[in-house]
Amino acid sequence: MSYCPASSSSSSSTKAWIVHGILAGAAAVAVAIGARSYRGRSRKFRSRVIGIIPARYASSRFEGKPLVNILGKPMIQRTWERSKLATTLDHVVVATDDERIAKCCDEFGAAVIMTSESCRNGAERCSEALEKLGKEYDIVVNIQGDEPLVEPEIIDGIVMALQAAPDAVFSTAVTSLKPEDAFDPNRVKCVVDNRGYAIYFSRGLIPFNKSGKVNMQFPYMLHLGIQSYDAKFLKIYPQLEPTPLQLEEDLEQLKVLENGFKMKVIKVNHEAHGVDTPEDVGKIESFMRERNLS
Repeated sequence: MSYCPASSSSSSSTKAWIVHGILAGAAAVAVAIGARSYRGRSRKFRSRVIGIIPARYASSRFEGKPLVNILGKPMIQRTWERSKLATTLDHVVVATDDERIAKCCDEFGAAVIMTSESCRNGAERCSEALEKLGKEYDIVVNIQGDEPLVEPEIIDGIVMALQAAPDAVFSTAVTSLKPEDAFDPNRVKCVVDNRGYAIYFSRGLIPFNKSGKVNMQFPYMLHLGIQSYDAKFLKIYPQLEPTPLQLEEDLEQLKVLENGFKMKVIKVNHEAHGVDTPEDVGKIESFMRERNLS
């Protein structure tokens, strides 16, 4: 049995929205039951934490990205080494569907869990890895493998945010968006409410004003990608049907919001250096040389 269902094609048609509306009533009942169960265990402190780094070889934008060399080390190794510095993580593993990545991780000492090729996103890969680990954890941190300079303090921050918000099943981090990244679809934007819970994520600029231009005075927020989940919620995440907004934006966190679950967001001061394309490798190497980061 595969824990990662086969991929569904995206559709933004009117029909898709109508069907979604018809199903929403039944889905709302299941979501309400699930939400009540989360509230029911809110008094239990989520103490056992595992960090999982999803890594796949196939990528339309950058094939073999986890193995790209960054100043003498594979990117997946740099991410793993930085993650190990987080004080809230009891264990760190790499979840992959590719033997080349697994072999590389074995060489530098990382624990590896082999997962299915059919996982549609990092959350589903983390969910399968959690099942295969066979150990009990309260929180699972999904650490982006393409952030080789991930800050351990941010990992600790989102873990503590989820521990402090028993009504949330998900937590993540944002930082200030650079004006030059405003219309870059690879830079995901986020808006939150005044209690620090996520309202929406988008590849487009949000909020979007009537002038259609970047407002240099507005504090736009960039989603950093790193996120943590309540472990019990993560186990049911793959069973939730893909949602219209998730499919249209191709953002896994939107399925969480569309199903009525809460997501806690922390704001951090961080200069994001994700590797989305081959051109980003040179940029991050230059940044590391300038700051003597080995």
